[in-house]
Amino acid sequence: MSKSPKNTGGTAQDLAQLPFEEALQRLEAIVAEMESETLPLEQLLTRFEEGVKLVEVCQTRLAAAELRIQQLEKTASGETRLKPLDVEPETPNK
Repeated sequence: MSKSPKNTGGTAQDLAQLPFEEALQRLEAIVAEMESETLPLEQLLTRFEEGVKLVEVCQTRLAAAELRIQQLEKTASGETRLKPLDVEPETPNK
């Protein structure tokens, strides 16, 4: 059985404690709610504010993961060294 995202509606500190997957799941739920066009303006603003906080949480988690990946490469001789992560730049879909 899959969990439905919780309506955390929490503070920035509460949201900052969420694991990446939960933050992303909540963000996706907020987007779906906002796209449904059924929320009153005040609730839309509240959801938007929460979404902005969740984007920050996700970006922070991804940056930390990227740094760990860069730091965890071992050479053939067994040395660990910092390896830049090769990421192709995203190209916008036209």
